[in-house]
Amino acid sequence: MTQAQETGMYTQSMDLPDDAAEPRSAGLKAVPQALHPSEAELQAQFDTRIDADGKIEPRDWMPEAYRKTLVRQISQHAHSEIVGMLPEGNWISRAPSLKRKAILIAKVQDEGGHGLYLYSAAETLGTSRDQMLDALHTGRAKYSSIFNYPTLTWADVGVIGWLVDGAAIMNQIPLCRCSYGPYARAMIRVCKEESFHQRQGYEALLVMMQGTAEQKAMVQDAVNRWWWKCLAMFGPPDADSPHSAQGKRFGIKRIGNDELRQKFIDATVPQAQVLGVTLPDPELKWNEERQHHDHGEIDWDEFWATVNGNGPCNKERLATRVKAWNDGQWVRDAALAHARKQQHRALKEAA
Repeated sequence: MTQAQETGMYTQSMDLPDDAAEPRSAGLKAVPQALHPSEAELQAQFDTRIDADGKIEPRDWMPEAYRKTLVRQISQHAHSEIVGMLPEGNWISRAPSLKRKAILIAKVQDEGGHGLYLYSAAETLGTSRDQMLDALHTGRAKYSSIFNYPTLTWADVGVIGWLVDGAAIMNQIPLCRCSYGPYARAMIRVCKEESFHQRQGYEALLVMMQGTAEQKAMVQDAVNRWWWKCLAMFGPPDADSPHSAQGKRFGIKRIGNDELRQKFIDATVPQAQVLGVTLPDPELKWNEERQHHDHGEIDWDEFWATVNGNGPCNKERLATRVKAWNDGQWVRDAALAHARKQQHRALKEAA
């Protein structure tokens, strides 16, 4: 895979304009300039390393625009993993078998771990976890809008694994070669686990499609509701993506949204045929000249409404996260008190 064929994850949230309440991040240029003449040499060294597809590490000099871009992207990626636990979590107690329950518990646990890896990577850029979580809980930070839709049936859990995680993998794998070392290394494990998520979702749907007519109808209904939302997951058209140029210049984002969306569609159509479901797009057909599938128009009004907080579950998801944070305050306080006690004991013994 070439550098021009890669990109980042959950690009719909990564491509959002910076929050107006964060003027430090506003108006970033596609090609950053050194802030001071004295930094010209450092900027040149940074540019040379980026152009050579090298890695930037936490102690290396980096332009402020690069740091801010990474903090925004990695933190929003982490938020997406944490909030992404919620749509499936409420099905753990209602899974149809012990096997499915164990698989779903493992998947939700994986997603929590992904969030922790990513928050840790963002912390190496000088932003604390408390700051990132505060931005999420106050609505200043975004996460993937795909998680603002309800999971109405058990088939939704399988479709999320197949389509949502499948779209995520299409975006995630290139991040293993992201220019920022901690982010790239964290993504290696994340991608391995996401591959499992996609496969378990597809396998669950295969089993349902061998069942009753009611089960088959349940799967088709879930596909109908999630298909277009998954296509929107790749973000707006490249011409409307405010951070694409800068992300590519920095070696963070590698492929445009439209190309990624096309790759996902081309890969998913034959999977749907094996599964025995119909993708809900009457304009979906193979274009022999392009050697790609043509598809219909995405409802971008719905996409932006959800991104801006007006989706079916935006308020519910955020309220759940805030409640969990507040309810867990005593645990954090106890952990800090224990750490202080241990430190005091160590100092006393050393004296």
